[in-house]
Amino acid sequence: MRYFYIVICLVLSPYFSFSQDSNLGNWILVFGNKPLSEKLNWHHEVQYRNYNAVGDLEQLLLRTGLGVDINSQANLLQGYAFIRSENYTGSDEKSVVNEHRLYQQLITKQSIRSLRMQHRYRFEQRFVESDFRLRFRYFLGLAYPVMKIEDTDKELYLSAYNEIFLNTVNNVFDRNRLYGGIGFKINKSVRLELGYMNQFLNGGSRDQLNIVTFLNW
Repeated sequence: MRYFYIVICLVLSPYFSFSQDSNLGNWILVFGNKPLSEKLNWHHEVQYRNYNAVGDLEQLLLRTGLGVDINSQANLLQGYAFIRSENYTGSDEKSVVNEHRLYQQLITKQSIRSLRMQHRYRFEQRFVESDFRLRFRYFLGLAYPVMKIEDTDKELYLSAYNEIFLNTVNNVFDRNRLYGGIGFKINKSVRLELGYMNQFLNGGSRDQLNIVTFLNW
């Protein structure tokens, strides 16, 4: 745990020193999952996305859903999300856009020796103010342990993912997210992760620092 905090401090110290003048954004993410029965589970998450380190909101995302385990390696889920976006329209002016979203997703997991893989297929129905849109997303996540502490659940691991977003009309390509990070599993219920993501858009790209907490309770 001590080494994980050292890594965080080394990465964050230069970042916060120039964050107010940087285009590097920061996402603070909390993901939770709670078993409701042998098969049913409740997913919930909060994502606080900033243009800078903190205090300049880009997007607030609240997502929840009810999932059912098909087997030990697959989960099917129906969910809802609310998204508040604050987009710059001028030098200092922002425009607020609210979105309500329904989504269905399938997550499957597999392992190749020590490499853990996750596939997520998601279909979204998006109500963006008075506009209605549909979008497909495919996520491939990888995790590889680099150090385990004997007789405990603690583990230091490397994490990476790629996620592509596809619209159903007009510009089919919406965006692509490429991420790499380092994580620490504290116990069966809690994981912490620090990573760096580049988001490719039609009009360019943007870098994001990600601070992530995973909770299973």
